[in-house]
Amino acid sequence: MKVTKEDIQNVAGLSRLAIPDTETDVYIAQLGGFLEYVENLKEIDTEGVAPTTYALPMQNVFREDVVKPSLDREAALSNAPMKEDGYFKVPRVLEE
Repeated sequence: MKVTKEDIQNVAGLSRLAIPDTETDVYIAQLGGFLEYVENLKEIDTEGVAPTTYALPMQNVFREDVVKPSLDREAALSNAPMKEDGYFKVPRVLEE
């Protein structure tokens, strides 16, 4: 698959990335190489190979849900850099 400058700009826009025009050729080559590798993987015969869900065997480990005493509010807030009305206060992260 041939990757174009427009493809890079589209992916950058969707990813909210600013890619300078001077670096576009580098990303065209990298994305093109990756897509070529994926095309090569499509040619591998995987008939009879079970899909791998997890790299390691998984099992559910359940424990009894036991109520335990929690940390006192004042102790939890004692090292907080900012607190207000008994709660942690954090800087705003969303723009208006």
